[in-house]
Amino acid sequence: MERKSRVRVLASGVFDLVHYGHIHFLKEAKRAGGDKAYLVVIVARDKTVMRLKGKSPVLPEEQRRAIVESLKPVDEAILGGEAFDMGETLEQVRPDIVVVGYDQTDEETAVRRVIAQKRLGIKVVRVGRFVASGLESSSDIKKKIVSGE
Repeated sequence: MERKSRVRVLASGVFDLVHYGHIHFLKEAKRAGGDKAYLVVIVARDKTVMRLKGKSPVLPEEQRRAIVESLKPVDEAILGGEAFDMGETLEQVRPDIVVVGYDQTDEETAVRRVIAQKRLGIKVVRVGRFVASGLESSSDIKKKIVSGE
């Protein structure tokens, strides 16, 4: 499909133990680009998750990437860079819109800083938290499994 006819949207995350909050985030990311959106999702590398969260994900990076790419809203899922360089990621993906989740404050700050420094015409959209009566995060799911409830 011709690049100019699509709105390229970039989203990112760990996506360990995919749950409905992730689906909500990805649907909203795709929606941010409108009818002609092409959603590219960066899946964090295992080493990046370990460095940022102090623990390894349950599922290995390639499995998480494949799971995310198989989800309906996602057009393409790629592994993030080892260096976690936001400027490099924006140059590689060349998005029109970057979507961040409710809990991605540091990522939003980094994206906005690079956009301002490089004077890129990229829009940043924040998706609100999905709230339901159930398990709303991977951490909640892990706690429930450990507790045996």
